[in-house]
Amino acid sequence: MFRYTVRRLLQMVLILWVISVITFFLFWATPANPALLICGKDCTVERIAQVNKDYGFEDPLVVQYGRYMSGLVNPNGRTLGNEGTEIHCAWPCFDRSLQNSLPVWDSIKSSMAPTVWLATGAAVLWLFFGVLLGLMAALRKGKWLDKLSVGLALFGVSFPTLVFGYLLIFVFIVKLQIVPFPDQASSSLLQSNPWDFVQFYILPWCTLALVFAALYTRLTRANMIDTMNEDFIRTARAKGLTERKVVFKHGLRAALTPIVTIFGLDLGGLLGGAVITEQIFSIQGLGKLSINAVLGNDLPVIMGVVLIAAFFIVFANIVVDLLYALIDPRVRLS
Repeated sequence: MFRYTVRRLLQMVLILWVISVITFFLFWATPANPALLICGKDCTVERIAQVNKDYGFEDPLVVQYGRYMSGLVNPNGRTLGNEGTEIHCAWPCFDRSLQNSLPVWDSIKSSMAPTVWLATGAAVLWLFFGVLLGLMAALRKGKWLDKLSVGLALFGVSFPTLVFGYLLIFVFIVKLQIVPFPDQASSSLLQSNPWDFVQFYILPWCTLALVFAALYTRLTRANMIDTMNEDFIRTARAKGLTERKVVFKHGLRAALTPIVTIFGLDLGGLLGGAVITEQIFSIQGLGKLSINAVLGNDLPVIMGVVLIAAFFIVFANIVVDLLYALIDPRVRLS
């Protein structure tokens, strides 16, 4: 297990390095001049030359990439700018924004907490209800409960996140006025009152959970039906085990293996930013930060968000692989 973990961590580093190379050269090799984004419309030739010098845009791309990566691998960070305009960028240094010259990592840190709360809260809801409905549908195959679960799953899959999010806002905020309307000010006051925290996130959680719970319901149902027809299930029943032990100890554990796989990918992807949901409910998370960076052509911020999202996805895959051995005894890691 230890050797396997170390090998997977090394693979993670390699994958992240490849992603950083592709992303950096994809963004910074564009014909657009980043200096024009910094100095605005009233730029002069001298001003553009000075910006290129301060930010190092005049250096070859390989040199710029090496300087960029030095801020991520050096525990002491790196120094930005030239003599007279030097500032220290602490580790991890994702460079500075082209729009406000602030360190990118500061913007990512302030946006990461709302995204983490949004993703983890929704994940708990969709995993619980998705697996529960799928399990009940599989154990009641062909009966009304099975048909109801399948119908709800089809409804959730076919309902776009954008439409369902605005529908929840119209029903619970505009008409019923149960929760307050989400805005940027309310998202910064969540630590003062737990009830305000729940009110702010409950609709975004439900929006994400509906779509994902529908997928997990169908996946759990299909896996459980296949698993309950396996030979080891018949053997467990022949040994005289209770139906509860057969279902939960043997059947459900084996059926959860592919569910854990997709759960790791889904959660890792959402931790990189739930763009549509954050935009609908005015959540100042990584998704909203990505939209603003794209609209403003803020390449360092885009680069930082891409690397953070890639890290979450790759790390989630490692955790999933390690959970295999705990959930399904048939899986052996070597």
